[in-house]
Amino acid sequence: MKHMEIERKFLVDKKQWALLKKPEGTKFIQGYLSIDAKKIIRVRVTDGLGFLTIKGSSDSISRPEYEYTIPMEEARDLIRLFTPTHVEKARTKIQAGKYTWEVDEFLGENEGLLLAEIELEDPGDVFEMPAWLGEEVTGDERYYNAYLSLHPFRTW
Repeated sequence: MKHMEIERKFLVDKKQWALLKKPEGTKFIQGYLSIDAKKIIRVRVTDGLGFLTIKGSSDSISRPEYEYTIPMEEARDLIRLFTPTHVEKARTKIQAGKYTWEVDEFLGENEGLLLAEIELEDPGDVFEMPAWLGEEVTGDERYYNAYLSLHPFRTW
């Protein structure tokens, strides 16, 4: 059975975001075991959990995605031993209408970048657009985390 991620991405208006009352973000560290046009293999550590994620090629807003929980120590070892670069971020989840937005405030070499993602049930779904959303960057590879691991935002 194929698992499909249907996602849209937006920049976040930093001034509007700063005014919003929101919960504290959850920290993520993720590294990439493979990055190419056909697949991305990611290892992630967050909240004492480890994950291995395989994503297929994207058609702009959707792509196959498989994610598995793995032992946290193994995830940390994989990042340390096999990923020369990684992405650090704090993710805040915000409900708007029937959807939950995930807003990533990037840290480290990508500090200063704020991205919001929404996962949809269907590519044609209509959703509420919060006031803190900026320009849509869905399909712009520069805003993929895998790209950011190799080309940090600070170097743009």
